[in-house]
Amino acid sequence: MQELVEFLVGKLVDDKGAVKVEINGDVINITVSKEDMGKLIGKQGRTAKALRTVIKAAGAKEGKNYTVEMTEI
Repeated sequence: MQELVEFLVGKLVDDKGAVKVEINGDVINITVSKEDMGKLIGKQGRTAKALRTVIKAAGAKEGKNYTVEMTEI
């Protein structure tokens, strides 16, 4: 799951080195640079919603219900 999230977020942001993905139980923490936070959220939160949808679908295949939290450095 971590590789999937890192791949998806890496394609969305400019500073790929600042991307950190941590999984604590059922919580996925995504950290990006301050400049890339807008790209991760998208207009009216559409990109963030789509990312959460993909993660929920992938988690359902594993039998888990993930919660996604996004923060900036």
